[in-house]
Amino acid sequence: MLIDFAAAAVVFGLVVVAELPDKTTLAGLVLSTRFRPSHVFAGAAAAFALHVGLAVGAGSLLTLLPGRLLQVVVGALFLTGAALLLFRREEAQEDAGEQRAPAGQSFRRVAGTSFMIILIAEFGDMSQIMMANFTAHYEDPLSVAVGSVLALWLVAALGILGGRALLRVVPLTLLTRIAAAAMLVMAAINIVEAVRG
Repeated sequence: MLIDFAAAAVVFGLVVVAELPDKTTLAGLVLSTRFRPSHVFAGAAAAFALHVGLAVGAGSLLTLLPGRLLQVVVGALFLTGAALLLFRREEAQEDAGEQRAPAGQSFRRVAGTSFMIILIAEFGDMSQIMMANFTAHYEDPLSVAVGSVLALWLVAALGILGGRALLRVVPLTLLTRIAAAAMLVMAAINIVEAVRG
């Protein structure tokens, strides 16, 4: 199976925009101020890879629905995602900084702590919903997985290397609105395709 680079690029861009203002960016930043950044990244990268696998698997199951119903379901999920982005509580982003890490500095302890914090924080997160939707929309799990993993790893690296500096330059509300608008566009595309069906 070949990778559809256009689909992977769309997924990459939208997941990056959706995840930059997320709590996991701040969690990575906080953890990297206490521990070696490479150890933090290793744990975060493994957690994100697991989340992508779960989301792409869920999206692949959605593709078993009949064509028109699939487009309606995916459109509704994108609308839900846009609403969640626009109306989510801002304090969720502050909670990431309150996570406690173990006292040890070993690779195993730091990477394990990073893995668990990101794994727990990301369950049911907007990016998981987006990835499942994109998998159903494109019917191309490999391309969606590649775009998603690369996007999440980039966001983790940015968070670890200086997420706060980025958020000083680009307002959090702007990033959130861009991601929500993109999801509304994807919802409209799916609903229009279902109606034309």
